[in-house]
Amino acid sequence: MTFLELAKERYSVRKYKDKPVEQDKIDMILEASRVAPTACNKQPQKIYVVKSKEMKEKLAEVCRFTFGAPVIMVVCYDKNREWQNDLMQGYKSGQTDAAIACTHMMLEAWDLGLGSCWVEWFNPNEVAEALGIPEYEQVQALLPIGYAADDAKPASLHFKCRDNAEMVQEL
Repeated sequence: MTFLELAKERYSVRKYKDKPVEQDKIDMILEASRVAPTACNKQPQKIYVVKSKEMKEKLAEVCRFTFGAPVIMVVCYDKNREWQNDLMQGYKSGQTDAAIACTHMMLEAWDLGLGSCWVEWFNPNEVAEALGIPEYEQVQALLPIGYAADDAKPASLHFKCRDNAEMVQEL
């Protein structure tokens, strides 16, 4: 499968089988995050792998969109490591770097036969408190990961894309 085929095939999985994810697959997903490009290669991303029943329950108390996944990656960035653009007051790269790492993880998961769903509908401070994440790390996204349930399917708008003529302009 080409990269573009993989990118087009992948969809947000919101229903998972009750089947554990093998550690070697988790390691490969984490490796995809590790090699993701970041501003000035600062690598500010920090990934928390939530697998225990206790921690998944704590997380579910503050975010209803964990979808019963066997593994939930909590994607954060270290505010002390993020790159700052001195040419633009207040611009820092942590959020972008974490998003790039998260994208790599989603695509690697799909390539390994696993589903995932990018989740940002939560209060980052509540997630950090529930999981004991330090204040200098910013929670950016949750990434539930697992084997898609047999009846899992893409959301109704998944395959609806704007035409390039609307999004691209040559200068």
